[in-house]
Amino acid sequence: MTTEEIVRVEGLKKYFNISNGLFRKKSTVKAVDDISFSVHKGETLGIVGESGCGKSTTGRLLMRLLDATDGSIYFEGENILDWDKKELKKRRRDFQMIFQDPFASLNPRMTVMDVIEEPLTTVGMPKKERKERVHKLLKDVGIPESYKDRYPHEFSGGQRQRIGIARALALKPKFIVADEPVAALDVSIQAQVINLLMDLQEEYNFTYLFIAHDLSVVQYISDRVGVMYLGQMMELAESDEIYDKPLHPYTKALMSAIPVPDIHVQRERIPLEGEVPSPDNPPTGCRFHTRCPIATEQCKREVPEFREIKNGHYVACHEV
Repeated sequence: MTTEEIVRVEGLKKYFNISNGLFRKKSTVKAVDDISFSVHKGETLGIVGESGCGKSTTGRLLMRLLDATDGSIYFEGENILDWDKKELKKRRRDFQMIFQDPFASLNPRMTVMDVIEEPLTTVGMPKKERKERVHKLLKDVGIPESYKDRYPHEFSGGQRQRIGIARALALKPKFIVADEPVAALDVSIQAQVINLLMDLQEEYNFTYLFIAHDLSVVQYISDRVGVMYLGQMMELAESDEIYDKPLHPYTKALMSAIPVPDIHVQRERIPLEGEVPSPDNPPTGCRFHTRCPIATEQCKREVPEFREIKNGHYVACHEV
């Protein structure tokens, strides 16, 4: 795996203004609040965290499906937030998304052939080449070619996700955001789809941002892992290092919850006290201090810098 950057995120923010009722003033939800990281060419960077931590919002920002409040997103050295609609449409083929709900992401009125062929038609690919590309994609994702004239409702959840993957690969993108791609699938099907994603990455030579809440899945597929909490990045490191030697108290608590395959090995569980604070009224200082077992007065006052502790290992914690 190379350390060449394909994506670099700097100071990225996404705030949503929400109304709290007819006579109450509006509040601001800081869904993503000043995060910075890079994605290396050819790798799979996993992003984990509890529900509502901002990981899916981050993925949509990188796809320009949401407008950022502030910050920069560089793709191959160009800030995609500077692109106008014409340039974005032109470059859209380079980055695609695999969605969590395969049924909702596929047009129910289109056949499988039409669904996968649509982006190829948009870029003006000749009909013969389109048909050949679709046939190969169906084969690569394990859908029989004889099913090409069927509609999405005629497939199982796992098959629909395979169709969604084929559509994402149609334009041979360089970068794919996979947002909880197996969360809606039966456990028996999840491993098949994860292995398919890995095989396709090797064949098509693209880069993943893999978003999930299942720590075991992320560990299996990712080269590096970033941990988010309440809109901010807490820790980022090589996958083996972050699972075996986590440094941030939040990461330690998450990793302690992963079952150990060896029944003779006991892992000390680190319980997290309290509830996740509301993102429209986050704690001052470190976002995690209200649940942290080692929080100090400094943690309550000052936001910790997301800094490199050692080669490639980044942590936002005053006590590390």
